[in-house]
Amino acid sequence: MRASEIRQLIKMKPLELDATSRRLSACHDIADLRAAGKRLVPRPVFDYVDGGADEELSLRANSRAFRRWRFQPRALVDVSEPDTSAAFVGSVAPLPLALAPTGYTRMMHPAGEIAAARAAQRHGLPYTLSTMATTTIEAVAENAQPDLWFQLYLLRDSGLNKELVDRAAAAKYRVLVVTVDCFVTGHRTRDRRNGLVIPPELTAATLASIASKPSYWVRMLRSPAIDFANFAGHEAVTIEGTGALFNPAITWDDIADLRARWPGRLVIKGPLGPADCRHALAVGADGVQLSNHGGRQLDRAVPSVNTIAAVREAVGPDMSVLVDSGIRHGSDIAVALALGADACAIGRAYLYGLMAGGEPGVDRALDILAAQFKRTMQLLGVRSVAELREAGPELLVAG
Repeated sequence: MRASEIRQLIKMKPLELDATSRRLSACHDIADLRAAGKRLVPRPVFDYVDGGADEELSLRANSRAFRRWRFQPRALVDVSEPDTSAAFVGSVAPLPLALAPTGYTRMMHPAGEIAAARAAQRHGLPYTLSTMATTTIEAVAENAQPDLWFQLYLLRDSGLNKELVDRAAAAKYRVLVVTVDCFVTGHRTRDRRNGLVIPPELTAATLASIASKPSYWVRMLRSPAIDFANFAGHEAVTIEGTGALFNPAITWDDIADLRARWPGRLVIKGPLGPADCRHALAVGADGVQLSNHGGRQLDRAVPSVNTIAAVREAVGPDMSVLVDSGIRHGSDIAVALALGADACAIGRAYLYGLMAGGEPGVDRALDILAAQFKRTMQLLGVRSVAELREAGPELLVAG
């Protein structure tokens, strides 16, 4: 074969000069983004995102629970133009996906919450701002206009609860997500081992990890100081001190009070069983987000995907059911919907992208999941999300 013929068979990929673009183009799934992020940030920061509570049994079980399901696809269906759009919590999105709330997000990358919200806006997806965010309610709303949701931890200070809710309403957040599984904080063993507490108790190994990531620290030092932005004007709060803020005495009466105060849609995040979801429906919630907090609270908690079918039967067809904890692939979203969920929410999956490449990294994570979900639908032989949910029992086989 002559050299000219070889050149026709081989197409050289142009050299990408931008390091971030080059890095992200080599990431083909969420695991690749995780690996790239791990290389770029100090170990204590990565472990804060990646780790779970106690022995991390729930953390590992969450992903395994999605992967126990096997698909039984339908053949000879025209899937040339699948419709991936989905209706949930009173709105329609081009994908059955929302970005879940994450705390201390600017620790992963200075672009933080605003980067995630802008990426969500570009993809037409909801973005949920955490109570423990490092950017204020107002700043996110001023810099990005996705479908904005605000996540509330019920705090001991009832006046502060009301202040946060009223600020979110004034800033035109559409949905209030009340987290009910974090009235005390879980024991995050990796954070303890890494000294990620206040005051710091850093080991020699931790200091070496920090010193090995100079580019991370250059970015951080060029950016405003990180704090829990929504508590400005109140007593300073540290990562370790957040547990003292939470109210361990909350009851369904508190949820009813919030329902009366909040003018928009209300989602309860954290219930796992049918009984609690029926309570949520009874107090006027518009949706539930089945969650074990990504394995970061009660270790050995049941994987949220395992509760979908029973919850759907308990609350009926009209209440929005979202699920999080363990979603790392577009096919996981397909499994959740086939079991009866309306949509999924992701946290770690987009944070890996944020660590790997800032705002473009979040875009990359969402692009990956969207492509995987669309391809899974097509290979299953379903043409719409509604069809996926309706045909779910015949498409899934427990492995």
